[in-house]
Amino acid sequence: MTKNESLNIPWLEAETPLPHPESAQKSGTTLAGLVAAGGGLSVARLCEAYQQGMFPWFSNGQPVLWWSPDPRMVLHTAEFKLHRSLRKTLQHFQNNPRCEIRFDSRFSDVIRHCANSPRLGQPGTWIVAEMISAYEALHLAGWAHSIETWVDGELVGGLYCVAIGNTVFGESMFAHQTDASKIALAALVAFARAHHISWIDCQQNTKHLASLGAREILRSEFLQKIRQADHEAALTWRFDPAYWREILSQKGLP
Repeated sequence: MTKNESLNIPWLEAETPLPHPESAQKSGTTLAGLVAAGGGLSVARLCEAYQQGMFPWFSNGQPVLWWSPDPRMVLHTAEFKLHRSLRKTLQHFQNNPRCEIRFDSRFSDVIRHCANSPRLGQPGTWIVAEMISAYEALHLAGWAHSIETWVDGELVGGLYCVAIGNTVFGESMFAHQTDASKIALAALVAFARAHHISWIDCQQNTKHLASLGAREILRSEFLQKIRQADHEAALTWRFDPAYWREILSQKGLP
């Protein structure tokens, strides 16, 4: 972000409320989707942002930047694509006593693995040290969760997300074994279906997410979903192997 580009971006102090997400920079501009800068990454600030459909994303040397992109990438849980190969992988995983899904047992390890995972076309990571500390605090406060793939007692893949009531916001994933992150995502979808959660925010478009059924929707539609959500819903973040039925009862695709 250059100095000239930053002139029209609201600057937040610690107590300044976030602007409305509709005030984001317009599509087609260099900073499309950017709402504001600054304001810190306190637990209260992060909850404020997610409840309004915004998230932080910035690199080392930049201030905290708050985004609400248009369009928005969303995975409707009913549209999760269970390809035949993934179905076989999940069946093997479910039937292997050496394999298990855990929630929230190693959140700090998961977010650090995500930060250190190379991304196609990205020279570095947006999960900088400040972000790691902020989301660890959010996890301790009960708003951030890790979905973990374990094999032979080893953490081999996973993802982390933010959950406020019955809204789930996916953040990042990693895999140290083939399909380990897909298994974690499938487990999150199974959990979501079991708890009548109809969509998971994926923030921005990637080919990987699109291949699993995520698609873009207009920001206005996304914000309507956010405003209609039950932010007070109480979920027990624990994975029951019975949840796999929510996925494996689905017919596999080619």
